This record gives sequence, C-alpha cells and structure tokens, in this order.
Amino acid sequence: MKYSHKLSDAVHILTFVEICKDGDPSSNTIASSVESNPSLVRRLMSLLVKANLLTSQPGKVATKLARPAETITLLDVYQAIEDNQQLLHVDEKTNPRCIVGGNIQDTLNVVYDHVQQAAENSMNQVTLQAIIDDILVRNASK
Repeated sequence: MKYSHKLSDAVHILTFVEICKDGDPSSNTIASSVESNPSLVRRLMSLLVKANLLTSQPGKVATKLARPAETITLLDVYQAIEDNQQLLHVDEKTNPRCIVGGNIQDTLNVVYDHVQQAAENSMNQVTLQAIIDDILVRNASK
C-alpha cells in the first residue's frame, strides 16, 4: 500500500513559511527542509494558495500565510491538498450471493462514514498555531 505524504508536506510548508518568515521562503529552501523536490513543493504551494491558506506574488519570493495560523486547521490543509478525501475505502468487488459479500459494503460504508466524521472532527481541532508552538518548544529543549 502506498502512503500519501501530501498532508504532512503541506503542513510542513505552512509551518516553515510561518516560522522562517524572515528567511528565504523559496520552494528550493522549503524543498530542502522537506527533503523533497522543489516542483512538488510548488505544486502543494499552489494548492494551498488556491485554498486561501497561503499567499504568493508572481515573480517574487514573498510567500506568507493567507490568514493567522490559529485560524488554519489540519482539516483546512487536508481538504486543500487531498484529491480523494475518504480515509477508508470499501472493496466494491465482493460476491453478492454470499451472506458477507452481499452485505459487507453497506455495513462498512456506515462504519467508515463514522470514522471519517470522527477524523475530520479531530483534524478540525488542531490548528497550525498548535503545531508551530509544539515545534518551537521541541526546538528550544534541544
């Protein structure tokens, strides 16, 4: 199973932009921090700009948060960058003549909807500011 790091990388980008706002917020510098390539960082930054979480000016390296970090939630970031926002997926190909195969999809869809809602509620409680604060505390204790 392939895992997506887009959420982690997008939060990394936003956090970097805020913590290092007096530094170099270029995609090359951010890519160095993420240990990724600048084109991936630019793609994610473009999605974050489109979602009004980040601002940038064409032709300038002047990236900053579009709104205060305490008003940006993990859910905002997730919704901005994930194509398929369903966390869990039911296997659509099961045997309808089997007691389990014929009913598992409907049953799991209900369960997965509850899990999805709980995850989104939880993500909505975590702000970018809380993440930034935790990083700064961890860095100060090193």
